[in-house]
Amino acid sequence: MNSSPQKDAILGCLLGTAVGDAIGLPAEGLSRKRVAAMKLGEHHRFILGHGMFSDDTEHTLMLATSLSEHRNNPGAMQSTLGWKLRWWLLALPAGVGLSTAKAILRLWIGFPAAKAGVYSAGNGAAMRSAIIGVVFDEDGSKRQAFALAACRLTHRDPRAEESALLTHRDPRAEESALLVAEAASMAARLVPMHEVLPGLEKLIISEEMRVRFAELKTALSTKKSVRDYVVAIGCGYGVSGFAPNTVAVALFAWLRHRGDFETAVRSVIQCGGDTDTVAAITGAICGSETGEAGIPRAWIDGICDWPRSVDHIRRVADALASEHRRDPRYFWPAVPLRNLLFLVIVILHGFRRMLPPY
Repeated sequence: MNSSPQKDAILGCLLGTAVGDAIGLPAEGLSRKRVAAMKLGEHHRFILGHGMFSDDTEHTLMLATSLSEHRNNPGAMQSTLGWKLRWWLLALPAGVGLSTAKAILRLWIGFPAAKAGVYSAGNGAAMRSAIIGVVFDEDGSKRQAFALAACRLTHRDPRAEESALLTHRDPRAEESALLVAEAASMAARLVPMHEVLPGLEKLIISEEMRVRFAELKTALSTKKSVRDYVVAIGCGYGVSGFAPNTVAVALFAWLRHRGDFETAVRSVIQCGGDTDTVAAITGAICGSETGEAGIPRAWIDGICDWPRSVDHIRRVADALASEHRRDPRYFWPAVPLRNLLFLVIVILHGFRRMLPPY
């Protein structure tokens, strides 16, 4: 766990998540045409030329610290993450997915962590799974066990057996979480392209993802743009929060622009829709491969958030890479105030969207 390449991959994954989230956030919910008209996705545009991150990064950091505490016990990790999510919701975050909110409320009323997840094909579990793939890059069984445990805390298919590898009808959130973790593992290990596609394809069980993956292979062979691929899978207006759409687009952008973090992240933001989550997943996978060195310095330096700051992200990465079991501290009483400021800025962005793009 202490090798320099893996330390770089862990930090790259966490910073890549935060950068993609922050750059993509101002474009969230906009159509592809509106994103282009407003020239979003090129630099930070959230507040005075700086960026803040949303639940995508916050969940990833909570998962990372839970992994640091419980590297060998997925059940204990799931329980710890459950408590972090409980307190996270009490701080009144400005954005929280409906399925995630329902699951956390179930946790608060006494549901055990293993049973709190609700049936959903949303992308809330996939958005935080990349770090699992990097931490367990050489251990496929742990990668699967921890990815499913983290997913089922909020998103689960009641028809899926706990002991089976997604052989049941349509657990799309779980499938997507596993695909993201696997992709990040392959990125961290610099797996060659001819091995990536078969390795990912073996995890696909839903018809929705099967169709999108077939189109992904065709689009890669014909060198289609990310935008053309998005149109081909029916997301011409914008990439939705439906997990197969989100994850398929993130995977395609990574593979189409492999080794080029900036182009991959920009390409998914330019497609519109759930831009912060798609860009966060794309950034996490790409950052796992390039490390911090491959992420534009201006994008990292442009993040202006507190008390979970870029420095805090670095401390989390250090703890995770060194197997340090203490949760890196931050000034948690400031979180509700930060969330209030974040909400005000989001509302102002809503008014800005009513105006002409220039």
